[in-house]
Amino acid sequence: MKLGILVNTDRHLKHLIGLSSAALSMGHEVNVFFMDSGARLLGCEELKQLCSVKGVRTCFCDFNARALNISKEGLPSEAVCGSQYDNALMVNEADRVIVL
Repeated sequence: MKLGILVNTDRHLKHLIGLSSAALSMGHEVNVFFMDSGARLLGCEELKQLCSVKGVRTCFCDFNARALNISKEGLPSEAVCGSQYDNALMVNEADRVIVL
């Protein structure tokens, strides 16, 4: 199963990590897209670690990151700088989508 997680707030990092870990432990793929204030999480060390986990694909909205003055320096190479097109792809490919 493919789980899509849309993160559009910066309030649920622990839930994101917990849901991702649980899904991975069950053999599922996890695809995470960050937008709006959720892009603020890109600077969190826990998120940087999650980006590097096998089975997790992370992408963030470049437009939102720029609007919030979020530096892309120091982000893991696995974190894809994308657009709302990537969000649409995630939703299309996912079997289930959770919004945080």
